[in-house]
Amino acid sequence: MPDPASLHLASAVEHFPYLTLFALLILGGVGLPFPEDATLILGGVLIATGTVEPLPAILVIYCGLLIADFILHSFGRKYGRDIITHKRFHRILSPEKFARLESRFNKRGSLIIVVGRHLFGLRAQLFIVSGVLRMSRAKFILADAFSSLITMAIMMGAGYVGGNSLRVIKADIRSIQHIIAVLAVAALAGYLIYIYLRKK
Repeated sequence: MPDPASLHLASAVEHFPYLTLFALLILGGVGLPFPEDATLILGGVLIATGTVEPLPAILVIYCGLLIADFILHSFGRKYGRDIITHKRFHRILSPEKFARLESRFNKRGSLIIVVGRHLFGLRAQLFIVSGVLRMSRAKFILADAFSSLITMAIMMGAGYVGGNSLRVIKADIRSIQHIIAVLAVAALAGYLIYIYLRKK
């Protein structure tokens, strides 16, 4: 039986696709169980199937990515090193992991943002650390904006190819069904003709 949450999500995508994509990116970015990569793939599928227009969808998704990432950066800036010492946040960022990241950030902060955005499980931690270490907002946004384009190209591209494949498969299935129907009618007609001739 379908999960009610999945049904609600499917309904939201059907009726409010742009808003749903944006909301999923923001919610996933702040830690709720909506994986960013899955949302990007979904965006590619929706473009391929004609559910959304390419340009508006790309703009909405791009804005959603940047806003979600900037929220994490701002969170780090606001609470600073209290995040490292507070036990509640140890699951997100332990003091040991922060120490390792801090030494690397001091050397290559922008490069770490560009590369780290593609490392599953480390993305949010890096963005928070960039805020804790007071990385310039402009530098963070520029690095993240460039890296996000790469993420979108890869994940939405995969969704677009998959969506097109589904359309081709459906079209092939319909073609096969039509051929089978024609063959069945022809076979039935041939059988009836054969019976008629045999009786004659």
